[in-house]
Amino acid sequence: MWWPTSWANSPGPGNGPIETRPADTGTPLCPLCGRPIPPDVPQSRHHLTPKLRGGKGGPTVLLHQVCHSTIHKTLSETDLARRYDSVDALRAHPDLARFFAWVAKRPPGWKGKVR
Repeated sequence: MWWPTSWANSPGPGNGPIETRPADTGTPLCPLCGRPIPPDVPQSRHHLTPKLRGGKGGPTVLLHQVCHSTIHKTLSETDLARRYDSVDALRAHPDLARFFAWVAKRPPGWKGKVR
């Protein structure tokens, strides 16, 4: 996992974003679908614990906007805070796992539409 040097020793709650980057490029990877996140693709930070449920200032992950929107379409803020407050937990959710596996086959710049 890649962290900026300022967070290298403290990747826990309240200590900044958690991001992954492939070794050969400076482009971050979406921790959910595994695709690169080019700078020209819609992206956003997901608070692992929702801000409304005590996550303000907590850890965040950089995601494709389509991955982020799908999380919030699928799960309530309460569910996110209680059971899905980590990347591993989000990946384990059956509906989200199917979506992430499907979207992983799309090009990195694919924006999609969340219905």
